[in-house]
Amino acid sequence: MSQPKLNFPPCDIPERDGRLWDDLRRMWLPATPEERVRRRLAAWLVSELGMDRGLIVQEYAFMLGAKPFRADVVCFSTSREPLLLVECKAPDVTLDGDVLAQAVKYNSVVRARYLMLTNGLKHYFFERTPDGGHRQIDALPQVRP
Repeated sequence: MSQPKLNFPPCDIPERDGRLWDDLRRMWLPATPEERVRRRLAAWLVSELGMDRGLIVQEYAFMLGAKPFRADVVCFSTSREPLLLVECKAPDVTLDGDVLAQAVKYNSVVRARYLMLTNGLKHYFFERTPDGGHRQIDALPQVRP
């Protein structure tokens, strides 16, 4: 089955037996459409935004009330402050108000300065405002830690 051309710079992500290599966690993961987006996002964060690999956490676990949740990707500053929370979806998932609400809900706990929503085809960026809300921005500034 043909994979859609994702809106990230080209990169080499090893694949074998239906699995993708995660070079951040040093493990093979099932090659789901969402994982393809996450792998390309991680490569973009390092190569284009200059994020330190050691400051990118995937499947970031946290509690919201008494329930456990996981954010797809959280990037931290060198002082270990959450800088960017990313919600990844498969290319066939529309990035709508429900996806934004999910990311905002997660960020109510994580409190990253920036949010990104991506399905690999489209990317939306937001900055947390002083009142705890989020305003859409055109692109992420250089968020190097």
